[in-house]
Amino acid sequence: MKRTIVGVAVVAGMVQLTAVPAQAASASDPVKALQAELAPGRAVNLQATAKITYPGDRVVTSTVDGTVGFGSRGPVASDLGQSVQYSDRLLREMKRSSPKETEGLQAGPVRLVSSGSVSYVSGPVVEQALMIADASHVRYSGVKQPPSNLLLEVLDPATLKALVAARTSWKDGILKGAIKPARLAAVSDPFASRYGTRFKSGKISYTLYFGEKGLVRRVAVKATLPVSKTTVQVESDTRFTDWGREVTVNVPLRGDAIDRAEVKDEVPAGVPGIWN
Repeated sequence: MKRTIVGVAVVAGMVQLTAVPAQAASASDPVKALQAELAPGRAVNLQATAKITYPGDRVVTSTVDGTVGFGSRGPVASDLGQSVQYSDRLLREMKRSSPKETEGLQAGPVRLVSSGSVSYVSGPVVEQALMIADASHVRYSGVKQPPSNLLLEVLDPATLKALVAARTSWKDGILKGAIKPARLAAVSDPFASRYGTRFKSGKISYTLYFGEKGLVRRVAVKATLPVSKTTVQVESDTRFTDWGREVTVNVPLRGDAIDRAEVKDEVPAGVPGIWN
């Protein structure tokens, strides 16, 4: 399946974004290198994994691959395929609490085509609703863009700047560092919007790998985050390729998508998976 991305503007279901030449950026300044890529019509491909370990040996893992499209300030659109797997114990619990969604996620990957605050979902988890409505996608409005990494959105200049500043070492294109969740939440809007800002404990350790132009080619993260009266362990690894590629944006026509509210009894209340 050829991957496409949804852009900010939609005209008759398809918009051609015109690439803007990237300005020269110093390989020694990753933030400037990233900012030079942030323009309508430019994009990057990614492959990512994530693992969340809850108390009691409850584990959920996920893989994501696809394309993220940029605006002048950061990611504005994406076309991603997502798969989710649960450990045996967590799977039994999820089947009791959310049987339809859990079975759908186990049956096959979810495709998320996102633009701004709207995501279009297809795949087994919403398949029954799509068949009933004779539609190709379920439209979820008022949602967040899926991140490129479950913890650290290195495609956001402010987040990347904070990670570079908190480094403990940087040699041969490999930067290592650690940052407290409270500090990250104070400077990273993507992190704060997903995890909140009230942290009294926790730790995030990371390694950034840079290419020749100073662009991030991989980010590997391990974190311990407080949740209620306990903690969870989170790991996420993302690899980026094809920086600066040009994109053609395809979006489901309005008549091909159905609003989540119209099939609310047949689909998850929120965008399915752990990346939303």
